[in-house]
Amino acid sequence: MPTQSDMTTQLDTGVLDALQHQVAVFARRAEQTRLGGVGQARNSMDRAAYLLLNRLDQEGPMGVKALAGSMGIDSSTVTRQVAPLVDSGMVKRTSHPEDGRAVVLQLSPRGKARLEEVRSSRRDLMSRVTGDWTTEERDLFCDLLTRFNTALSVAHTTVPQATPAT
Repeated sequence: MPTQSDMTTQLDTGVLDALQHQVAVFARRAEQTRLGGVGQARNSMDRAAYLLLNRLDQEGPMGVKALAGSMGIDSSTVTRQVAPLVDSGMVKRTSHPEDGRAVVLQLSPRGKARLEEVRSSRRDLMSRVTGDWTTEERDLFCDLLTRFNTALSVAHTTVPQATPAT
């Protein structure tokens, strides 16, 4: 059975080099614009806040552990990232309806409005950037980018990380 290394050598290394370069350029462009959209909402919400608010909007109220698990990050990271969202009134901490001792995070009306403002701005940016694309090209790009992100997520959880030299 061929190893991953054997399979890589069988692929066109030129395409793989071009792909890794384009991913690096994309990461830079995304960071430069933070894909923040256009108008006043541009660059006004960091990536972590957007992803947390978006997840709470899509999946509803949940505890820190559930939110962390659904996002593929640890609970301490979620706790740290949620704190300023609670302080700013975009997320509410409430008691769990079935277990009053447990805390549930919930998108507040202010958070919902702010999230929609940022989403709308980002939609406008995506519309401008892909304005000369066909519907089929947009759909294909979205499908491929979703597939790529899923594969990166799997690789992140299954590929052994290098241990630092001591």
